[in-house]
Amino acid sequence: MFEATKVGRKVTKEDYKAEEPDLRTELLRVQREIRKTNTSVVIIVAGVEGAGKGGVVNRLNEWLDPRNVQTFAFWDQTDEEQARPRYWRFWRTLAPKGDISILFGGWYLAPIEHRFRDRCDDAQLDAELNRIADFERMLTEDGTLILKFWFHLPETVQKQRLKSLSRDDKSRWKMLPKKARFSQQYRHFEKVAERVIRHTDTGATPWYMIEATDKRYRDLTVGRTLLEAMKSRLETPQPLCIPATSHAPTLPNQASAQITLLDQVDLSKTKKRDLYKSELKKLQAEANELTWKAYQKKRSCVLVFEGVDAGGKGGAIRRLTSAVDARLYRTIPIAAPTDEEKAHHYLWRFWRHLPRAGRMTIFDRSWYGRVLVERVEGFASDPEWQRAYSEINQFEQQMSENGIIVMKFWLHISADEQLARFEARKATPYKQHKITDEDWRNREKWEEYKLAVNEMVIRTSTEFAPWHLIPGNDKKYARVTVLRTIVERLRAELKSDDKASGYIPCGPLKV
Repeated sequence: MFEATKVGRKVTKEDYKAEEPDLRTELLRVQREIRKTNTSVVIIVAGVEGAGKGGVVNRLNEWLDPRNVQTFAFWDQTDEEQARPRYWRFWRTLAPKGDISILFGGWYLAPIEHRFRDRCDDAQLDAELNRIADFERMLTEDGTLILKFWFHLPETVQKQRLKSLSRDDKSRWKMLPKKARFSQQYRHFEKVAERVIRHTDTGATPWYMIEATDKRYRDLTVGRTLLEAMKSRLETPQPLCIPATSHAPTLPNQASAQITLLDQVDLSKTKKRDLYKSELKKLQAEANELTWKAYQKKRSCVLVFEGVDAGGKGGAIRRLTSAVDARLYRTIPIAAPTDEEKAHHYLWRFWRHLPRAGRMTIFDRSWYGRVLVERVEGFASDPEWQRAYSEINQFEQQMSENGIIVMKFWLHISADEQLARFEARKATPYKQHKITDEDWRNREKWEEYKLAVNEMVIRTSTEFAPWHLIPGNDKKYARVTVLRTIVERLRAELKSDDKASGYIPCGPLKV
């Protein structure tokens, strides 16, 4: 694989000086055009030690308008990053639409290092590379242009280069501990890198192999490759990909053949007031105790509350938060995305709110808006919401693998009960802010939403993040049921930790 990076390509000083001005001018022009589009650019810079990756990045920042370029290196994990799923740190670096992110190593650095040092086997590495391929596909389908550059040197050239760098006090390579250096086992590193590149070299996100022996050749090749990729994207605004298709079957026309999961929810269930008060008090006390225990064990929780308008989400959330110490949780109300959020992948705004180890985040509405309101109201195209099921399952699986306890609630009421609550809100001054024209419009699409919820539950209720359909016609019953479900899940998870003598996160690759 790396033979083509050892043939001795080079550019003379005179030719470099002649070509550089035109390349810089064209790069700036195309960068300005990219700024006007919905395309974000992610450049991954990887390769062998001593290949001049830092020099390339500095050159790109010199040639491009640096106001719209952000550069990130992933040398060490911060405390914040260690307390969250691995990809949290990468989601935070993704450029908004129109901008460019340059990532040293990116999401490839840790897998390569772990396999190089035998912290994982080939099967575990391949599982992580599958996740990377899915992650990159998700970004490209959303309009991100990903360029992956691998810089390579012959072993003899690398030794000479590193000997020179070892004399430079400003060299990052010199600052690394010897045990962190890959160059000591050149052949082994090549073998690992070849497996990684081969596994993740796709039509949408190919690897560009760059011979780095001659820095003028290296820099011009990267600049021209970036230029052509951005020009190609301007000519074809979205990457060509196979549209997603819905897996929902086409049902017969008879009403009995179109019953949904929501039709099976028993809305007649009620809870007597005196029993409700006693159960609520007991459950809240236990919730308080369990959330503190989860904090001590560094087990985070993510709670998702969805449901029809006026379904009782707010009341259920308040009964929970009144029991939990305010220092342990955050409630995130989700409304229409802001301009900043629209400039990123739709999951970006949820990734950044994931809790630290031991804390709880409560989402009042969530990422499921993509397959509910955005689907029904036409805010997302068919391919966008159809591929979202898989994206959401991967998102929740990564949370679970990191030890986050994910609980999802759909609070359901009948259409008649919703109408009664709407009328009550309209008649009560301090509740009038809860009712909007949009709420009334959504009632007209009751059946469409019901079908969307049915498919959502079928395709995203998983072993690690199951859906709980809560009957909500009786508010007291719904609130107690939600709280009991939370308590029982926390109790089971923490008891499991005790049996295991300490929780160890699982997953394709733990970094």
